[in-house]
Amino acid sequence: MPVLFVSEDECRAPGAEIASRLGAALGDRPARAPVTLLVHGFRYDAADKTRDPRRLIYQTGPDAGRQRGRTISWTRHLGLSGADSGLAIGFCWRATGTIWTAYDRAAAAGAALARAISVLHGAAPDRAINIFAHSLGARVALRALAHLPPGAVDRMILMSAAEFRSRAERALTVAAGAPEVLNVTGRENALFDLLLRAAFPHLGPTLGTGGPVRAGWADLPMDRDDCTGALAAMGYRLRPYRARVCHWSGYLRPGAFALYRDVLEGRVAPSTLAWTVDRPPWQMPDPDFQPAAP
Repeated sequence: MPVLFVSEDECRAPGAEIASRLGAALGDRPARAPVTLLVHGFRYDAADKTRDPRRLIYQTGPDAGRQRGRTISWTRHLGLSGADSGLAIGFCWRATGTIWTAYDRAAAAGAALARAISVLHGAAPDRAINIFAHSLGARVALRALAHLPPGAVDRMILMSAAEFRSRAERALTVAAGAPEVLNVTGRENALFDLLLRAAFPHLGPTLGTGGPVRAGWADLPMDRDDCTGALAAMGYRLRPYRARVCHWSGYLRPGAFALYRDVLEGRVAPSTLAWTVDRPPWQMPDPDFQPAAP
């Protein structure tokens, strides 16, 4: 079983069916191999064939190695499709509708994701549990932390996160044993950051301009030459991404997945990749700003 697909509805359903499915999947993987939960972002919906993440970014079939536009198999490129790899779980939630609707749904999806993680952590407390998320999937991942036992999640990679610094700070403050977080940013996503802040002006700066200043959090601005130069010196050669405006460059940039694999497998600590993100004027901190409650 290269990847297990789990929906938020399954995680909310009463009974032990989700626990049985997750337990069986763990039994199929090598002992102590990590578990990686994949969390998609805006506009995906497993109920719609044209937007189904299982057929697109979570795919493992014959076309999994082929890139079509912004569609690329996370599972394959993270090295999670082999018989000896760790367990990959493709988490599916309804992320359609307006940005306001999907942003609210992401909070509820976070609680559902937390149930799946709680089951996994309870069944195999010695296994590392990681989250790989994009866009609004980052909000899902961060909101899950408030519902989890201490130390349930080891590491998170958030790409072009559609969430706000104030809410990330609160999520990590509430969480006991908060995970290490690698927050991947880039100027290609600046327009989307601007639109998100325009949609929710009362929430302050987005994670695209840097996350909370705290232990365990690392910002990785892949658009900066000094950052990519340092990565190249470590052996991770990222080719430039040519699009000036792109919400998906965090996982479309050639060479990025080699770094992500090593972070998720524990060979590279996020703390060794921390950089200062260049913040445009419209995202500079306001000393009088008081964020709204979650």
